[in-house]
This record gives sequence, C-alpha cells and structure tokens, in this order.
Amino acid sequence: MSRSVGATTKNRRASSKSDAVIELREAGRTFPGPPAVEALKPSNMRIDPGEYVSIIGPSGSGKSTLLHLLGLLDRPTVGNYFLDGIDTGTLGDNERAGLRGSRIGFVFQSFHLLNHRSVIENVELAQIYNRMPRRERRKRSEAALEKVGLGHRMNFTPRTLSGGERQRVAVARALVTEPSLLLADEPTGNLDTEMSGEIMQVFDSLHESGMTLAVITHDLDVSARAERQVRIVDGLLHDS
Repeated sequence: MSRSVGATTKNRRASSKSDAVIELREAGRTFPGPPAVEALKPSNMRIDPGEYVSIIGPSGSGKSTLLHLLGLLDRPTVGNYFLDGIDTGTLGDNERAGLRGSRIGFVFQSFHLLNHRSVIENVELAQIYNRMPRRERRKRSEAALEKVGLGHRMNFTPRTLSGGERQRVAVARALVTEPSLLLADEPTGNLDTEMSGEIMQVFDSLHESGMTLAVITHDLDVSARAERQVRIVDGLLHDS
C-alpha cells in the first residue's frame, strides 16, 4: 500500500508537470534476498521550492535508503523520482553524477574536511570539476562562508575550529555550487546541544533566504525546526 506525503535537460522535463524540487511517484526500494527486503515501500512525496522539510524516523526505518534515493546515490526499484522536474530514472550514471553535483548540496554527520587545507580551500574543492576560473571559485567560496558566519575564519585550518564551526564550513561547501536542494543527513549528530543550536540557526537563515532544505534526522528537536515534518516508519512515509 502506498502513502502520499506533502503538498528540472529540457526534453526530460516533459513527463513531470510540477515545479517541485523533489517528487517521488510510487517510488520504492527493495534489496534482493533471500529474503528480499523492502526498505522503502512505494511512496509519494513532494517538496516544493523554498520548503524546509524534516524526515524523521528511528534506526532501521528506511531513512538511509531514502537519503540514497534523494541524493541520486541509488535508484528506486519501482516508481519514479523527479529532481527539478527531471525524471532521474531516464539518466545514465554520468548524467546522474552531473545532476547530483549541480543540483544537490550534501551535509553529513561527519564533516569530511581536509585538515591540511584552509577553510576556504575546503570550500573551493567543491567546485574543482566545474571548470570555473579560480578567481570566480574564490569569490563564490568567500560568499558562501560569509553566509554561514565564517568570513573571519577563511584562512584557518579545520583542526583549529570548533565542531559547530567545522559543520558550518561543510554547509558552506554544500552551498557554493548554488544547488536547488540542501540535503542534510543527521547534521547535528556529532555536536553538543549548543553547537547543534548554531547549525539549526544557520538552517533557519537559509530557509528564510529561500533555500530548499530536506533534513534527515532522528532528533525531535532538530525535526521541530522545520516547517513540515515527514515520518518514516518501517519503510512507510507519513505526513505529520
């Protein structure tokens, strides 16, 4: 039984009539057995431009499977996933990688920063494959760091920063390519309460500026900051 949750190459957009950033249409993921495991049951979900949505659920609920589908790291075994109106199921692996790199900014629980590089170099590395002139890469990186309140830390190295500051560097790195979607996986999982609050304030500010955010978490306090909550339980999505 499917559940419905929530209120783009040009020739690939024709099959999607919506302007949603994310749209799942009866999309599910089953892993082969034996026995086969239906990690995500066929589901519908829509996230519109500028929405701030949290996806919350316990361990084993299907959050990681959903994250991999939304981030174009895996494909649904049934149904369709549209990103910016593009039917991602029609894309080859290289096209999916290109779409992922240009349309999705990732923020993970672990910061994945290079300690031997400066803060601004860590942010610049997110643009290394887009053939942008170095001066433009630097300009965008500076703007992204200013946006997360780290303009004064550009030439520091990550090992000299607090956990909250390192996560803000990771957020800046996710933003520098100007993605359609910021997709965060347990973004406060390695932070204490005070630092978690700092990161959630950054997310609040990004939402106010019009950024589309999808935050996957098990933390009720983090989930409550979003304007809409979606629960995932036993592979089923439920609107809260």
